[in-house]
Formats: sequence, structure tokens, C-alpha cells
Amino acid sequence: MQNLITSPTERHHRYWFQVLYSYYQLTKPRIIVLLLVTTAAGMFLAARGQVDPLLLCATLIGGWLAAAAANTINCLYDRDIDEIMERTSLRPLPSGRIRSRDALIFAATLATLSFAFLTYFANLTAALLAQSGIVFYVLIYTHWLKRHTVQNIVIGGAAGAIPPLVGWAAVTGDLSWAAWVLFLIVFLWTPPHFWALAIYIRDEYAEVGVPMLPVVEGNEVTARQIWIYTWLMLASTAVLVYPLGVCGAVYTGVAVMLGIPFVKKARQLLGDPENREIARSLFKYSILYMMLLCVGMVADSLPWAHSINYAVAENLQTFLCALSVSF
Repeated sequence: MQNLITSPTERHHRYWFQVLYSYYQLTKPRIIVLLLVTTAAGMFLAARGQVDPLLLCATLIGGWLAAAAANTINCLYDRDIDEIMERTSLRPLPSGRIRSRDALIFAATLATLSFAFLTYFANLTAALLAQSGIVFYVLIYTHWLKRHTVQNIVIGGAAGAIPPLVGWAAVTGDLSWAAWVLFLIVFLWTPPHFWALAIYIRDEYAEVGVPMLPVVEGNEVTARQIWIYTWLMLASTAVLVYPLGVCGAVYTGVAVMLGIPFVKKARQLLGDPENREIARSLFKYSILYMMLLCVGMVADSLPWAHSINYAVAENLQTFLCALSVSF
């Protein structure tokens, strides 16, 4: 812990808004956006499209605070390797714009505010789930898994899959099977997403000694694992339709249309695992995939989609009945 808070730094701020921006960067805001999208999807599914706007805003703010706290502590742990890797060397801690002690205080404040905010505006279950996400991301993934096993992304993916549980619990106060399927979708999405990035920046991970799968086992093995997890993820998205029945035709159409390019890109990488541009393309598309899949969940839950889902289900039932009679 001593090493966590006492590294020497230099000041690089001249104006107060530069200080604010450095703290904002410390939270990794681009990552948080996707987490909040999955949170909102969990809320809309749990509420069947009838979400209280105040609860939605409060839960997203509480979720943002929790994710920001976790990302800040992650930056503290990883500042030594961030200083070496080209894409992270300009982050606030390795560049010396923020002191480690100040970052730690900032993270603790964010985590405390998150717990208080979610407890007051949502419920204790949602607040505790958000805190568990911080603990898992920091202690299990960042501290234990990331630098010690090739399964870091697989197991650590559970931390990134907690936000939809927070969203669901904020609405209902508990967790149903559908909530855990949302967790599973994000959990299975994480390996293809991060391993595609790991192939693209494999040399940087190798330089700092992080045992990402492409570094240890090679790109061919990684591409094969991406292919497997892609199909597992797509199968999990279907569970929301059958047997759970929490999503209907609108979501199904979106999921199918988004899944086809995902499979295509994963198949291309499987055929040419050394092609970093294909890996980069898959990584970028995986972000778009998850965001639009969640948008599909939200759209499917809204009242206007209910009539479409009902009509499609009724016509499908009629077709199946006619088919069974013909046989």
C-alpha cells in the first residue's frame, strides 16, 4: 500500500479546469459509457419499459461513481506499466499530473458517494452490488488476475458484467433469472472484446509482462478462443427470448442483425490470426455490438414494441399449429 500512494510526481497544471480534466481522465470515461448502457438495459427490462426517470438518472449517476472509483484505483495499480505502454503513458498518473495519494482519496470519495447515492435513491441491494463490482475489479482482476494468469480477462469479466445487475436490482430490489442472463451475456462478450484488443497491442502487453492470452499462447489459440466465446455469447442472447420470454421480436431482429457481422469478423480472425487490423476491427465492432444490443433490449421493452412482439408471437403460434396439423 505504501508504494500505492507515495510515488513522486510533477505538477503539470496551470489552470483549474486542467485539474478537473485530469481527474476526469483518471475515471476512464469512455469505458464507463458502455457500463452505463448495460445498466440502463437492465433497468428497462426489469421495469418492462416503464422506468421512473428519477430512478434511472440516480442509478446511472451512482453507477458512474462506482465505475469511476474502480477505474481510478485500477490506474493507481497499473501506473508502472501505464508509463511504459505507449497508449497509456499520457494518463494522469504516469504523466505526473495527479499524485497517487490524491488519486486514492478521489477513488475513496467516489466509492462512498456511490454507495450513499444508490442506497438513498434506489435500494441497498443495488448499492451493495455496485460496491462488489469495485472490489472484484480492484482486488480480483487488477491485483490478483491481470498480471498472473492468462485467464485474467475470463474471470475478471465478471466485474464488467455487474452493472446490468445493479440496474435490475435498482428497479426490483432483487435479482431474477433474466438479470443473471444479462450478466452472462456481458461476461461471455468480454473475452472476444478484450482478446481482440490484446492481439492488436500484443507487443505492448509483452513488453510490460502482462500474461494476456496472445502473449502466452499465441494469436492462433486466442483467435480460436474468440471464436468459441463468440458463439457462446450469441447463444446466451437467445435465452432472453426463449425460454425466459422477457424479450420479443424487436430484440430478436436486432440481436440477429448484430450477431452476423460479429461472427463474420471472428471467422476472419480465425482464418488470419496474425492480422492485427482484423483484430482491431473486431474490437471496435464489439463495442458497437454491445451498445446496440442494449438499445435493442430497451426498444423491445417499450410499449410501442409490445404490440409488434404480440403480433409476431401470435402469427408464429398460428404457423406452428398449422404445421403440426399438416404432419
